Amino acid sequence: MAHPYHHALSSVQKWGGTVDDYLAVHSWFDQSKEITADFRHRALRHHAEGIFMAETIFGQTLTLSTGRIIPTRWVGEQHVREDLGFIPSFADWVKAIRPEPWMGRTERIEARVDPHLVSPVVEVT
Repeated sequence: MAHPYHHALSSVQKWGGTVDDYLAVHSWFDQSKEITADFRHRALRHHAEGIFMAETIFGQTLTLSTGRIIPTRWVGEQHVREDLGFIPSFADWVKAIRPEPWMGRTERIEARVDPHLVSPVVEVT
């Protein structure tokens, strides 16, 4: 797997500036390696929605040390394409997850917490 530093070097080749101009964005994409240190970490941020999330966090544009302004989305798209070859949707990742029984096991709590659904208490006289 590529290191954020190498993604940042690739960004420098594409748009100029320095590694430090890009390192925070590329590190954010790969921060999920803290959770699982294999390719599955990419399911968290390596998709179209993750790229838009990066814009929310880092702003819509990055101002490089050279003064050039580039869209943050370009950097996110570059990172995801370098790792996966294309930009999947989050739905693409979800379709690839094999469902396990525990994933759908939920307790219906409505009757326990919603006073309008609880059966009325009937007093017997």
